[in-house]
Amino acid sequence: MQPIKKVWAWFMTPSVRFGWGVILVVGGVAGIIFWGGFNMFMERTNTLGFCISCHEMRTTVYEEYKQSVHFQNASGVRAICSDCHVPKPWTAKLVRKIKASNELLHKMLGTIDTPEKFEAKRLELAEHVWAGMIANDSQECRNCHSYDAMHFEKQRKRSAEKMQVAAKQGKTCIECHKFIAHKRPANYEDDDR
Repeated sequence: MQPIKKVWAWFMTPSVRFGWGVILVVGGVAGIIFWGGFNMFMERTNTLGFCISCHEMRTTVYEEYKQSVHFQNASGVRAICSDCHVPKPWTAKLVRKIKASNELLHKMLGTIDTPEKFEAKRLELAEHVWAGMIANDSQECRNCHSYDAMHFEKQRKRSAEKMQVAAKQGKTCIECHKFIAHKRPANYEDDDR
């Protein structure tokens, strides 16, 4: 117990060499630099370039995404990987980044380091994404899409009917739109048959 008391006493003793104002300013500037660097790193990992920097992503899901309405559409608005896979609120984004570090670990361990291995794991990986989207009510989708903002009368008849039923039932986006940007995993079995 004695060493802890010594450390605590040292920690609480005013500095003789530097004034508290200097310590406060230097600490504040160091904190701002750290925070800025950390935030810059977080945002850098949200870019399309970062997401497709490994060949498994570039040659599989990126190619599928380029064929989707999220890549090219009449309005010219493009959603990138992070728009669909990373929450906007900072704390939720940090949690997602920590979880994503597991994906990087498996890349380094060789679990998904080739397109073939990625394909073998595709369903498992997709199920993790779907579960997360169901748990947060497809919040990433709702950053751009909401039932309240939809003009059902401007949609195709069948789409409008299905969307209105889904809205009344309180369904979340991913329940009906699992394959909006990526292909169906080969071993996927639809529970709604």
